[in-house]
Amino acid sequence: MDRMGSDDSGDPPRIDPVTLEVFRNRLEGIAEEMGRTLIRGAYSPNIKERRDCSTALFDAEGRMVAQAEHIPVHLGAMPAAVSAVRDRDPRPGDVFVLNDPFTGGTHLPDVTLVSTIAPDVDAASDSEPEIVGYAVSRAHHADVGGMTPGSMPAGARDIHQEGLCIPPIRLVANGELREDVRSLVLANVRNAGERRADLRAQLAANERGERRLSDLIDEYGRDVVFAGFDAVIEYSRERITEAIAELPDGTYAATDVLEGDGVSDEDIPIRVAVTIDGSTVDVDFSGTAGQLEGNLNAPSAVARSAVYFVVRCITDPDIPPNEGCYDPVTVTVPEGTLLNPEPPAAVVGGNVETSQRVTDVVFTALARAAPDRVPAQGQGTMNNLTVGARDGSFAYYETIGGGFGARPDRDGMDGVHVGMTNTLNTPVESIENEYPMSIERYALRPGSGGDGEFRGGLGIERVLTIETDATVSILSERRRHRPRGVSGGEDGALGENLIDGEPVPAKATVEIDPGTTVTIRTPGGGGHGDPADRDPEATANDRRNGTDRDSDQEPRTGEE
Repeated sequence: MDRMGSDDSGDPPRIDPVTLEVFRNRLEGIAEEMGRTLIRGAYSPNIKERRDCSTALFDAEGRMVAQAEHIPVHLGAMPAAVSAVRDRDPRPGDVFVLNDPFTGGTHLPDVTLVSTIAPDVDAASDSEPEIVGYAVSRAHHADVGGMTPGSMPAGARDIHQEGLCIPPIRLVANGELREDVRSLVLANVRNAGERRADLRAQLAANERGERRLSDLIDEYGRDVVFAGFDAVIEYSRERITEAIAELPDGTYAATDVLEGDGVSDEDIPIRVAVTIDGSTVDVDFSGTAGQLEGNLNAPSAVARSAVYFVVRCITDPDIPPNEGCYDPVTVTVPEGTLLNPEPPAAVVGGNVETSQRVTDVVFTALARAAPDRVPAQGQGTMNNLTVGARDGSFAYYETIGGGFGARPDRDGMDGVHVGMTNTLNTPVESIENEYPMSIERYALRPGSGGDGEFRGGLGIERVLTIETDATVSILSERRRHRPRGVSGGEDGALGENLIDGEPVPAKATVEIDPGTTVTIRTPGGGGHGDPADRDPEATANDRRNGTDRDSDQEPRTGEE
């Protein structure tokens, strides 16, 4: 028997604990290297600066074996993309492209490439290459066509208004780029040169994943690597089930709302019942609102992503993220609801805003089971801002950070992305270099975090002047209902949207003239605990830093 635990019995190799840790880190390292390749190779600021992209590795059965720590809403939905590709008879040397939210995608701007991994066989062998896995990258492209530049229209009523919809189709067949497919895609988007470059960066990222996994197989052999896949998945499954078993059994319910869908301004309920039974979790969204006329519908894969994210947060975030983490969790979403819509529903806002509310409502339910592990509500929105030239020459897209909810033992973080996004801000220098825009102000909002024994994180004020005629689209939330504090903590401040100083709705698309100023003030996080119990030194520090509600000082600027 060798160090892998293999013998001559014909049984699969046994992976000892040391080798398991080696494999786990090697696989996660491959996914991380794919992400770095994508970010370095991209042209658009949304990918190269904000890192609005994700990468992962899957085995031949379509099980996720490793992911880079990128965007939660991307990663939890990736298995659906691989499943859709596997249904289309992939062959060695193929790369599929897709963005169809009803066939493995999330929303149209998130373009996914799924590459087969099939290491070359010995030239003397008569056997054909065998698919051993899949390399997957997903990136938010700044424009994929549709009724408005940037492809994030606030008033879309069906998916055809949101952009080009791509079902899983071969972009590369048997190792050869299909120029006809790429040309078709690029003919239907704005700023095609930037889209071409970002697709090329995704291809390079997937190629890096293929190469590194092939190297691993060359080093250890296929049987050992396949056993390693099983071992890392089983390891995560065991750890997550042990962590779930520590939570009290019971059914925990909660309700939250979306603030209209861009067509109607009425509150839209999302209801959940979370049942913990031993080492399993069942999450049922029965009672949630039906499919919407506007674009806050979210494919069921997005709802599952949000659930998986919350379960990881309240159990052990250090558990290796792979298929094993998902196995003990069941998600039920009735068809024809806003969390499982039927085509041709508009969905572009569901991925970015509805996912945040799903996260909030599941956290609220599970706070009754694990109050010491759940923070107060964070800003609960991505504050999506899209600015696109009417002539199609540029499309700027950004999500803007805000307040993180206060935690049971510390303040919430200021000016960060929360929940289902994990992106960075776009640096001021990058915006002013790449686009005809200038940043007039970028600062934390004093007093926007809810008071409490531990203060909620502060929101951000971002003020931009656009120097050309353009279309501005805003998709946001928490403009009417504040992020909630817990255990006596106060609620966080509402967000605000203004164009030339005049308020605009949470979901709006506006045509603007040169010199127009757009202001986004993002929500603060809720507070935790009675404000009277706050450490006096912490209160004094808030005053010194200009972060409390009574301060007359300028707040600290946000990080670049």
